[in-house]
Amino acid sequence: MPQLNPSPWLAIMVFSWLTFLIIIPPKIMAHIFPNEPTPQSTEKPTTETWNWPWL
Repeated sequence: MPQLNPSPWLAIMVFSWLTFLIIIPPKIMAHIFPNEPTPQSTEKPTTETWNWPWL
């Protein structure tokens, strides 16, 4: 039966994994985001307590 011959399927699997691991990641990592994130301040905002009228 031809599907039991691992020769062509092994080559297809190896070439597809090489494509996924070598060619595609640099293309994805070279993507430039249109808006760079701005750094947030490290100080915590002050919150005021609520004045509940029914308590």
